[in-house]
Amino acid sequence: MPKIAIIGAGSAVFARRLITDFLSFPSLQNSQLALMDIDPETLATITAWTENAIAQNGLGATVQSTLDRREALRDADYVIISIRVGGVDAVFEDFRITSKYGVDHSVGDTMGPGGVFYFLRNGAEIVNIARDMEELCPNALMLNYTNPMVMICWAVSEMTSIRNVGLCHSVQGTAFQLADYMGIPRDELRYWTAGINHMAWYLKLEHNGQDVYPQLYAAMQTPDIYAKDNIRFEIMKHFGAFVTESTRHMSEYVPYFRR
Repeated sequence: MPKIAIIGAGSAVFARRLITDFLSFPSLQNSQLALMDIDPETLATITAWTENAIAQNGLGATVQSTLDRREALRDADYVIISIRVGGVDAVFEDFRITSKYGVDHSVGDTMGPGGVFYFLRNGAEIVNIARDMEELCPNALMLNYTNPMVMICWAVSEMTSIRNVGLCHSVQGTAFQLADYMGIPRDELRYWTAGINHMAWYLKLEHNGQDVYPQLYAAMQTPDIYAKDNIRFEIMKHFGAFVTESTRHMSEYVPYFRR
């Protein structure tokens, strides 16, 4: 029975999606889920929701709920990181500082001054988590969702012995959007992506073994669809492939769209 520790489990939306995913796989339906957060109220909410989901579906999973990070990490097989040091208040401060000096961010969690601020806050804490893992669960795999993903994974790899993988939900989320644009059932669209975090490219889009990029180009001609993703469609027109990150986020990486 694998133990899955979620550090930062208090996120009402993100944690529920993760836990729903876990419990949908038969191999994980008897897992021990160790939920940890620093906010007792949000932790209690997600714990109650998780216990109810397990009971309603008759699963064998168990729930450990704790404010103690080390307790959650002890003997874990997988450690999922979903934290944001400083919360939204720190993010608003990032925007205030960068705008004061003429730097226009739309998200500010990956590159530029905002990305550096994020790394300085989150990176040190996640390295500390990895050091706890070296002591309490040295063979566990860290699955990091916190941004800036690449910088954080680099720091963990350079400064600790913990195996780690960086993940982002944008690949699957964008694939759903593309399926909707083309009128294809979401579970029938097949894709192959490659690239770096927040800028991966759909090298293949297929349905029933056929290339559907021509359908996507056709869908782009619909004004309502184009308006939803104008920046990514413009990039596709110039480079021949669609990118995984949202139009709002992508505008940060090609800032002439924001001028």
